[in-house]
Amino acid sequence: MPLSKKTINKIIEKYKDVFDTLIKYDETREWPIGRRRIDITLDKETIKKLKEQKEKTGKSISQIIEKAIKNQNLPAVS
Repeated sequence: MPLSKKTINKIIEKYKDVFDTLIKYDETREWPIGRRRIDITLDKETIKKLKEQKEKTGKSISQIIEKAIKNQNLPAVS
């Protein structure tokens, strides 16, 4: 039995984030979720501060960096 337009719209609204993820994948052929390892260069003082923060919080350095970047509310890159 085919779904009504109303039912389809409800499903799309309820699972909007899933559909957006699939659209992003169709455009880029890369999953916009998950993690990826990169190499970066930081000065010694920054590394020292990150390690101190890691010891205080028990979080990994990558989690500390991700949280700091998310809290910056940077504009989306298009």
